Amino acid sequence: MSKGLFITGTGTDTGKTYITALLLKKLNESGYSCAYYKAAMSGNERDSNGDLIPGDALNVRTVSGINQPLAEMCPYIYETAVSPHLASRIEGSPLDMETVKESYSGLTSRYDYIIAEGSGGILCPLRYDDEKIFLEDVIKMLEFPCVIVADAGLGTINNVVLTVHYMRSRNIHIKGIILNHFHKDDVMEEDNKEMCEALTGIPVIACAGDNCTDLDISGEYIALLCE
Repeated sequence: MSKGLFITGTGTDTGKTYITALLLKKLNESGYSCAYYKAAMSGNERDSNGDLIPGDALNVRTVSGINQPLAEMCPYIYETAVSPHLASRIEGSPLDMETVKESYSGLTSRYDYIIAEGSGGILCPLRYDDEKIFLEDVIKMLEFPCVIVADAGLGTINNVVLTVHYMRSRNIHIKGIILNHFHKDDVMEEDNKEMCEALTGIPVIACAGDNCTDLDISGEYIALLCE
């Protein structure tokens, strides 16, 4: 069975895909067999043939250097740039957990480590009709520990603490926090880092500056996080 890590965020556009790509890059460069997985992906564009291209998956593959086929990275791809539950209501093909399980299981026989990325924040609904499926249902199905990605700027403390509180209330294991858009020696952002750790008891395991191409953690450390 593969080991893995689930990357969620304090909200949309915190940089989950960017951080996920850098984590996989580290694992890949360290010689680990690794793959990307995302249950549902919205806001995708079509190629010249009219086929939907999973943009986040393509970005991760390009940055990380992994050679995983795009077709096995995400079972549900939507064009409309809204939450997956609404995108599927508009376009059809609502998420089914059996399909998610099957597509994930297909990866476990080929890769030792899987970094899974969530959609939006921790409360993102993936399906909301006669069946109610939330992001936490996928996390619990995968049985992966989590890393929370947060923007390093104003509002970070509140967003991180509330996210941690909710995840703990759902018995979701959190291994660490990564701050994105971080500016070293910025007084507020350095304080945000300290306060997030103090108020949650969870370590900030990395800080990523804008346009950085590497995380200051090792592939071996990331592999340990996946345990």
